[in-house]
Amino acid sequence: MSMIELTDTNSAGIAAEFVRARRRAGSPAMGMVMTLVIVVPDEDAEHAMAAARQASHEHPARVLGVVLGDGRGHGSIHAQVRTGSGATGETALIRLTGEVTKHPASVVLPLLLPDSPVVVWWPTDAPADPAADPLGALAQRRITDAAAATSGRSRALHGQCARYVPGNTDLAWTRTTPWRALLASTLDQQARRITAAEVEAEKVSPSADLLAAWLADRLKVPVERRVSDGPGITEAVMVTRDGPIRIARPDGRLATLSSPGAPDRPVALKRRELPELLAEELRRLDEDEVYAATARRLAKEKP
Repeated sequence: MSMIELTDTNSAGIAAEFVRARRRAGSPAMGMVMTLVIVVPDEDAEHAMAAARQASHEHPARVLGVVLGDGRGHGSIHAQVRTGSGATGETALIRLTGEVTKHPASVVLPLLLPDSPVVVWWPTDAPADPAADPLGALAQRRITDAAAATSGRSRALHGQCARYVPGNTDLAWTRTTPWRALLASTLDQQARRITAAEVEAEKVSPSADLLAAWLADRLKVPVERRVSDGPGITEAVMVTRDGPIRIARPDGRLATLSSPGAPDRPVALKRRELPELLAEELRRLDEDEVYAATARRLAKEKP
């Protein structure tokens, strides 16, 4: 992979470097399907950009990492434009300092691919209201991650749920996908009435909070949230008159499915890495109505 450093540049300079990179590669078009904007602290930028490059193998994109630096002093823009091996689209890590940090949309807007979706992702701390954020307002899809918040993860999740608008999602919700799929398929195979449910996980687990809210919303039963040593979610139980339907995953990799009158069954339920989670969210650009209902339910509960 080649990297070009642009010092004291602007949007036009970054766009011109994208064009030169395509010419060097002998490809006038990269087949990109979206623009992914990553708003990230400098210390987390490389990890986030690497995850986006991996996700771009499934969703070729122009990836724009935006680091908002010190807002004091003269405004400046520095960029690293990368092309070649490891990326299926175009990537630029853009560092803003000074006055320009107050107007990041003015830098990003000219770099968005025309006539294609825009996704904004905050890998760590997200704004309280992503849709009202200057960069979030440019996007059809806004991805946050309450589990990666540097403090107050439960408060961060409740804040995101309280301010939900179509297009918002959180990777804490994405992490529940295998659990929800397994629980739903189990219900399809069981003709039993559910009377209560339980979710067991680490003390602070936004994913467990969302899974419990989803069960409560879908089943219309009380759901108890219990604490374990983790990792992540360790158990989900649906109580029936014949006995519990239980999914237990004590090691973060392999789960055991138990239900009344049936032998225990091992189920692969590995905790997924960040690129896989991101790739899943990039597959859908319309509203996730199930997440919307779950977010509304959780927002009503005390954080």
